[in-house]
Amino acid sequence: MSRHTDKAYEAELTALRERLLVMGGQVEQAMASSVRAITERDSALAAEVKTRDREINRMEVEIDGMCRRILALRQPAASDLRFITTALKIVTDLERMGDLAVNVAERALDLTQAPPLGSTHDLAKIADLAEAQLKKALDAFVTGDVAKAEEVMRGDDLIDALYLKIFNDMLARMMEDSRNIRRATATMFAAKHLERFGDHATNLAEMVVYMVRGQDVRHPRSRAPGGE
Repeated sequence: MSRHTDKAYEAELTALRERLLVMGGQVEQAMASSVRAITERDSALAAEVKTRDREINRMEVEIDGMCRRILALRQPAASDLRFITTALKIVTDLERMGDLAVNVAERALDLTQAPPLGSTHDLAKIADLAEAQLKKALDAFVTGDVAKAEEVMRGDDLIDALYLKIFNDMLARMMEDSRNIRRATATMFAAKHLERFGDHATNLAEMVVYMVRGQDVRHPRSRAPGGE
């Protein structure tokens, strides 16, 4: 990011960047705790994730306010304007990622009420991948690193493939024994929430490309001739 002769303005931009990182850390921790609640069968931890979501929601409102004040009082132009409009979009994605962590926590509460249905290794693996995607996307945002953002965009395919594996495994368990249906369905939903978490990390990465280059790379198929 460019440096400013106005120290107060520079401090406002720095504070905004730091608050986004704090919120991102809270979201990452929420998802990690939700998955731990499943793998360790810890219903208390799942309930804690749901309670902590209020803080993530509060931070969304706070960061929105910071962005709007800067827009109103500083009237930023060029790269600063892209930075602030990107921050407004990122905070929305982060809040939704927090909601997904709550959804996983709710599935954890379901799963702790019944005997385990096989290994949770793949679920933990997809969570690790999704959390790493978020961390890398936020790093790219703070440093304006387009190459790192593009790594995140490419990395989403691995998460999608692992989600499909979990889905097929759970489907097979349901077909084997109808008593597995509830637990398998809860596991499927947890995996889907994690896959969506990864999608939001990709959204963040796409916004970084826009912030740095002024290039909108979302929905490439919609831009191609004859694309959908």
